[in-house]
Amino acid sequence: MTPKEYVHGYSERESTRLSDQAGTLKYLLHHDTIFPDGSVVLEAGCGTGAQSAIIAGQNPGCRFVSIDISEQSLEQARERVHRAGLTNVEMLRADIFSLPFPESSFDHVFLCFVLEHLPEPSRALEAVKKVLKPGGTLTCIEGDHGSAFFHPESDDAMKAIRCLVHLQAMAGGDSLIGRRLFPLLNSAGFSDVRVSPRLVYADAGRPAMVEGFTRNTFAAMVEGVRDQALEKGLIDAGTWERGIAALYRASEEDGVFCYTFFRASAIKP
Repeated sequence: MTPKEYVHGYSERESTRLSDQAGTLKYLLHHDTIFPDGSVVLEAGCGTGAQSAIIAGQNPGCRFVSIDISEQSLEQARERVHRAGLTNVEMLRADIFSLPFPESSFDHVFLCFVLEHLPEPSRALEAVKKVLKPGGTLTCIEGDHGSAFFHPESDDAMKAIRCLVHLQAMAGGDSLIGRRLFPLLNSAGFSDVRVSPRLVYADAGRPAMVEGFTRNTFAAMVEGVRDQALEKGLIDAGTWERGIAALYRASEEDGVFCYTFFRASAIKP
């Protein structure tokens, strides 16, 4: 994946969205992202470091090597881990399809919101498997935009979401990849594959989740591809605006929003 193929772009707004997402979902996604002390962990596709700061912070006895293909993102990631006072993370520019490490270099590999953006996720899994030690583990977390449902219902909102799904597919990715993690990891030759669905549920009784996920993560993510969707003729402006308004409507007092992430773990035989 090259920087231009990241469907969400590299704007300051996108960086803020990723931070909001990471903070809001920290416990849901990472309460069990724990590695034994002394482990060397490869984080492939660290982006702006939103996840890096979380997993490195809760695993102070481990050493992390976090890579990304975008130098712009890595600059933000380095600043983020520095502000967090973390000294157990090394940031490197590298391509997941051409990793600059010897085989069997790492005890664990961590991937979060990476495979969804890659044109060949199976090849990426093969690449990280080579640098993983026998008996080492892989942790992979992905979303699935097809799992979003909300109240009040809106056909226009669903059309807006489908624009994002289509745009990501046009860029070679798959925003529905969460449902495919089990067969992907099995096909890549990993053993003991286990997938845990992580449900986001947001209503007025959970205001932090409403603000952090419904508004600042999901609705903002869909809203961010407006220009691309209109330029490619995937939707008309009126339908788009009604759809985005409906997504934000789900964050109001009587609104509800649900979404499922999938966390997979596996072992290299």
